[in-house]
Amino acid sequence: MTNRYNTSDVTLLLVRLILAIVVGAHGAQKLLGWFGGYGFDGTINFFTDVIGLPYFLGLLIILLESVGMIALLAGLLSRLISAALILIMAGAIITTHMQHGFFMNWSGASAGEGFEFHLLVIAQATVLLLNGGGTLSVDSRIKLKSKSKKIFWQLDWH
Repeated sequence: MTNRYNTSDVTLLLVRLILAIVVGAHGAQKLLGWFGGYGFDGTINFFTDVIGLPYFLGLLIILLESVGMIALLAGLLSRLISAALILIMAGAIITTHMQHGFFMNWSGASAGEGFEFHLLVIAQATVLLLNGGGTLSVDSRIKLKSKSKKIFWQLDWH
């Protein structure tokens, strides 16, 4: 009996799941206040008052990092969500984390966190942006049902 999934199918599934779980936990901090987060009000106030983002952009970031990760878990809109994550992480590096250097603040000695986490998210999201969610995704199932109509997240970028 042959296996119908190849190594890249499993690899894209793993990248998608790990990225969704890790970023989703950060989204839960922002949206719900879980895991020691500030919740929606605290996060939106940070985005608007401290960083100076428009309310709508802050709302999009919170929703992408929380609800969007549920979609990414399923492999729905994988490329679109990945592209948005790349922009969010680049923005976080520029607006908040670059000033604190590369490394995370494990010892608590720094005034903030570095940007190494954000680079890892960008790397994983880039893999999904270039390859899509893989065969084991909702995107793939939609693609199979509508081969004639291709939209952004279904394009074959190879």
